[in-house]
Amino acid sequence: MEFSVKNGSPEEQRSACIIVGVFEPRRLSSIAEQLDKISNGYISALLRRGELEGKVGQALLLHHIPNILSERILLIGCGKEHELEERQYKQLIQKTINTLNDTGSMEAVCFLTALQIKGKNSYWNVRQAVETTKETLYTFDQLKTHKVERHRPLSKIVFNIPTHCELINGERAIQHGLAIASGIKAAKNLGNLPPNICNASYLAAQARQLADTFRPYFTTHVIGEQKMKELGMRAYLAVGAGSQNESLMSVMEYKGHLTSVTKPIVLVGKGLTFDSGGISIKHSENMDEMKYDMCGAATVYGVMRFVAELNLPLNVIGILAGCENMPGARAYRPGDVLTSMSGQTVEVLNTDAEGRLVLCDALTYVERFNPEVVIDVATLTGACVIALGHHITGLMSNNNPLAHELLSAGKQAGDLAWRLPILDEYYEQLDSNFADMANIGGRAGGAITAACFLARFTRKYSWAHLDIAGTAWRSGKTKGATGRPVALLSQFLLNQAELNGDD
Repeated sequence: MEFSVKNGSPEEQRSACIIVGVFEPRRLSSIAEQLDKISNGYISALLRRGELEGKVGQALLLHHIPNILSERILLIGCGKEHELEERQYKQLIQKTINTLNDTGSMEAVCFLTALQIKGKNSYWNVRQAVETTKETLYTFDQLKTHKVERHRPLSKIVFNIPTHCELINGERAIQHGLAIASGIKAAKNLGNLPPNICNASYLAAQARQLADTFRPYFTTHVIGEQKMKELGMRAYLAVGAGSQNESLMSVMEYKGHLTSVTKPIVLVGKGLTFDSGGISIKHSENMDEMKYDMCGAATVYGVMRFVAELNLPLNVIGILAGCENMPGARAYRPGDVLTSMSGQTVEVLNTDAEGRLVLCDALTYVERFNPEVVIDVATLTGACVIALGHHITGLMSNNNPLAHELLSAGKQAGDLAWRLPILDEYYEQLDSNFADMANIGGRAGGAITAACFLARFTRKYSWAHLDIAGTAWRSGKTKGATGRPVALLSQFLLNQAELNGDD
């Protein structure tokens, strides 16, 4: 798919299709008004006959419009003008792309990016149009023997922006949007792969391949079980003990400036490539979706690809904490007491609370990098789904400025998070009679007590935890990985790069 921006009058466009908006009730946007005037009222006459009301989700494709150079005009319903916000705008783009694809339009000039969205500018309009287009066109058919191929697929879109001086920002928006979309696609592809293909070894191979693509700024090394034993990562190792697949932790290092001594931003992704629950086995219903328990690692992989593609002036380290939680003769048990890499002991009350055991050792391991901040990403708790549903990611942190920066980045990117508290009272729920702490704290406040568990291993640096159990994938007819929160973290890193002087 080819994207570009330009500033031009609608009557000058020679294209397979021009896309313009119509508001409720049957009110033409400024661009549509220009086209209507050129066509001697052709468009407004159709609206008066009730062909299109202008509601969000409506579309009307016109052919052979008088005095118009383009072959077709696609009218897209935009709803009420004063209510046009981010969510509706994405719906307009999605409807546009689906309609163009269904009607065989291989190229188009889109004037929807000239619409006024509350609190947004042309950079945002163009970038979101790119990301939404890529999202709409995404398919996962790698494992299908018969692939559906469109005869005349959409291949080129030109986004029109209001003024010539905004072209540079528009081009930058395309560059950023494509890089974020690439990261999201990579994360979705990893998440959607079955666990008999995507195991810890596969994650490690992908991490190595990424390093090969982006040398010399990018390196990867992989830590196997023998090295984990030497490091004392017994909590991590216990989780994978019941699986025949080796636990592997992939460490990806990106240096935006080879001579830079800037402290790195560290991202840690939970990579449970399949989570049966272990001896505390899950219900069989929807257990196939436990292949998505590695979406934290998939997110980190996607973000690292984004950083490398844009060559951001940052030092970033990405950890893929790969593992598989299976029952077996060597599996860890409820009642076991594990000694973590930090030296703290953990009583296992439930083997299905395994992600925090993998993460606690990974979070201790990253101390050696003297990080500026550490952010872990994990499909950690069903409790977070109950608290926030499937729309918003849970955020917990030991550092207020970091939490605020992540929340702000989520709003900018349209990939929202919501902060939950970490208070002393919640820590008490993890008390154990036999170890320094238990690995669960009961049903009440489960997402928070899980974060409290992790917080005990992050006291030496600024840390944030993103619980993506509700946002990492969809179930039902639209089952599949979402690629969240790649956009949120990518925006966070873009903001950090701007603070470092990137333009």
